[in-house]
Amino acid sequence: MSTSKLLIKYDFSLYCHNAFGIDVNAYMYLPVTSLKILDALRKNLSILRLPYLVLGGGSNLILTQNFPGLVLHMYNRGIEILSEDSNAIYIRAAAGETWHELVMWTLDQGIPGIENLSFIPGSVGAAPVHNIGAYGVELKDFFHTLTAINMQSGKVFILDRDACDFTYRSSIFKHDLGKHAIILSITLALPKRWKPNASYIDLAKKLEDLKLYQPSAQDISNAVRTIRMQKLPDPAVIGNVGSFFKNPIISAERNISLLIQHPRLVSYKQNNGSYKLSAGWLIDQCGWKGKNLGTVGIYEKQALVLVNRGGATGKNALHLAQIVTNDVQEKFGIILELEPVIV
Repeated sequence: MSTSKLLIKYDFSLYCHNAFGIDVNAYMYLPVTSLKILDALRKNLSILRLPYLVLGGGSNLILTQNFPGLVLHMYNRGIEILSEDSNAIYIRAAAGETWHELVMWTLDQGIPGIENLSFIPGSVGAAPVHNIGAYGVELKDFFHTLTAINMQSGKVFILDRDACDFTYRSSIFKHDLGKHAIILSITLALPKRWKPNASYIDLAKKLEDLKLYQPSAQDISNAVRTIRMQKLPDPAVIGNVGSFFKNPIISAERNISLLIQHPRLVSYKQNNGSYKLSAGWLIDQCGWKGKNLGTVGIYEKQALVLVNRGGATGKNALHLAQIVTNDVQEKFGIILELEPVIV
């Protein structure tokens, strides 16, 4: 494929391609349906010198201005059973696939494992970047490898779980590697010896309410979907990127100190002895739940979520987030970190 055949669009609106509904344009926009497109793109040095942004579902992205470079929108498709051994079934999915559709595909094939991650918006390629997680499960728990291309060298390479350096809502792609590498596909290792994970309090309660004491993977998926729909706004109805703040991780000693000052503190002990705080609870205690600041606000059902009340800009969202962060720090001494990618 020659560069002249690339379907590049200019001054392209990203309004419908970011879940917060921010009205900005990209100088150049290119849908990527195959590796051949990226190979052809590398032959155009003038374009390659521009800054580029890899776009998936736009569900975890805040755009603060028109993007002055090239937006590469991943549209490659494909899900397949790659192989299996005595322990796991290996599923490969292209980066442009929708994450929730991948979860549903695995359940349709009778291959459980990632049902707790049902109904998470976004693309498959974005999942390892953010090490997505929900209801007691993180992507890294079932991650095997990913395939990516280095846009500087043109080399296609594979990274395993350790090489991805997964941490809470982060990976190596949020650091140096993300500046020049594009994820093409991921491979999951889903265990043959499956058992339900209902350790998360909200999920356990929902299953109990439904009298599902020995839930199937589909039961868990359905329960997760119900919880998410009750707690989180639909981006198609009101612009949002889901959780805007990460849940802070603190030491056991710090947790005890905060409990003395705030006996109703919501915290969860982690496997390594640290504690995860509920950022939503902290924000709620500062009085922000359901409040608005101009065109942006805090969702009335979940204080972790910032919403676009109509015509909001990325800078509006960041301004409110900073005020909320300041209030939480003043009241609790905790510094909240933002979860979405800011561009």
